[in-house]
Amino acid sequence: MTRVRPYGERAVLVEVDGLDAVDALRRALDATPPPGAVEWVPAATTVLVRFDPGRTSVAALTAALAELPAAAAAEDAATTVEIPVVYDGEDLDAVAALAGCGADEVVARHAAPTYTVAFCGFTPGFGYLVGGDPSLAVPRLATPRTRVPAGSVAVADAFTGVYPIASPGGWRLLGRTPLPLWDPDRRPPALLAPGTRVRFRPVAAVAGPEVEVEAVPEVELGRTGAGAAGATDGTGGDPMATVEVVATGPLATVQDPGRPGWAAVGVSRSGAADRGAAALAGRLVGNDPDAAVIECTFGGLALRFERAALVAVTGAPCPVWVGSTAASTDAPVPVPAGAVVRLGPPTRGLRTYVAVRGGFDVPAVLGSRASDLLTGVGPPPLRVGDRLAVGHAAAGDPPPVDLAVVRRAWDTPVGLLPGPRLDWFAPDALDALAAGRYVVTSASNRTALRLDGPPLVRAVTRELPSEGLVPGAVQVPPDGRPVVFLVDHPVTGGYPVVGVVPEADLDALAQRRPGDEVRFARR
Repeated sequence: MTRVRPYGERAVLVEVDGLDAVDALRRALDATPPPGAVEWVPAATTVLVRFDPGRTSVAALTAALAELPAAAAAEDAATTVEIPVVYDGEDLDAVAALAGCGADEVVARHAAPTYTVAFCGFTPGFGYLVGGDPSLAVPRLATPRTRVPAGSVAVADAFTGVYPIASPGGWRLLGRTPLPLWDPDRRPPALLAPGTRVRFRPVAAVAGPEVEVEAVPEVELGRTGAGAAGATDGTGGDPMATVEVVATGPLATVQDPGRPGWAAVGVSRSGAADRGAAALAGRLVGNDPDAAVIECTFGGLALRFERAALVAVTGAPCPVWVGSTAASTDAPVPVPAGAVVRLGPPTRGLRTYVAVRGGFDVPAVLGSRASDLLTGVGPPPLRVGDRLAVGHAAAGDPPPVDLAVVRRAWDTPVGLLPGPRLDWFAPDALDALAAGRYVVTSASNRTALRLDGPPLVRAVTRELPSEGLVPGAVQVPPDGRPVVFLVDHPVTGGYPVVGVVPEADLDALAQRRPGDEVRFARR
């Protein structure tokens, strides 16, 4: 371990000397997790360690990391995965030219070694494999493809990778495999994880139909094991109530507190973008904290309730109607059987939340019902005609609340803590961020707020190897304009993080619309 860099309030970034040291630290953390450490994400030259600030601190965690016992050498019994490959990739001849050999020799060189998964990222289950022939360390494409099919076997720089899902990509394609590398219903869901060994076996053709996994898999909403409209609770009891989606507006998704613990295989926590608003909606109808809600972006949602229900609408304030009757936000609202609840465009903010007593009971993926729009994990965005099952209410009556008093401080400055790569920028970078006027661009989404304003000046211009990201990370791409990551952030990224917005301020950022101003205040 060479250096521990604070990374906001809930993480540190541990720098080490190369991939062997990354693997040793990962194995040491797996074997002896320090008190308060909750998750770690290995990358090219770093390991991100997230911690519970209620159980430890940056100083205490740093001391514990320094005292970690040395990891034992990688055991011979480590999992080895054999991947059959048809070597007919679009870039095979180009890689051969760059390597100075023929295509057959590229295949021989690529299939000869035993690889090791150094770390995961980019998409769920995408492993960065090391140990390949140095002659195949070729540069990425100058212009990435907009879509690389699932199962594509590719090389770039010193790494080999297999695309688990269809996605954009700039690596050079050598071939394809029918082996499914990512299956959220499998345990573990990722075939490749840090430390896994991999062998590639050339084959003339794939056995059976080719596997194609789309980036956003189709999931039948409302199914609980017995169909949609007639779903039961799985105990043979009465059918569960359902809610029909009549209109979705620009975007509506099912969300809950998210799925922590999967970052090491490329899956971020995700969940409701404005966690406070989503949690309030659930409390108003007496739900358990993990019950799912609907997150509606800029209104337009309409839901028909098959049975009488109790709902609450929170977040961005908007007109709400139950049938033809206006209803309140931030309050429990009775809905008669057969009535349609409609949301108009919000008067302020961007995201509104709808909770129903009992929660929306869609299938859980990796322990969560949250829709992750970056990776496609979880249910897809709602569509007209979807029918959502309503779960059974928690025991007891809903809380006796008429109206929640909500303070929406969405136009005040958000906090800014030093980031792990602050030293990559001019000495006044945080002051420049705090003094600058930044505006949310239309390219923003649940992944990140992209800001337009005064560019930040970098003192270090070399490329940064990919390393872990956290919600609130303020990353700076080559154009100098900051990007603030939100709930659907990628697990790793390759641009330096100058600062971190505290978790308490992320809800307010999630409500910023394109054109809204974002101001930072140093902390």
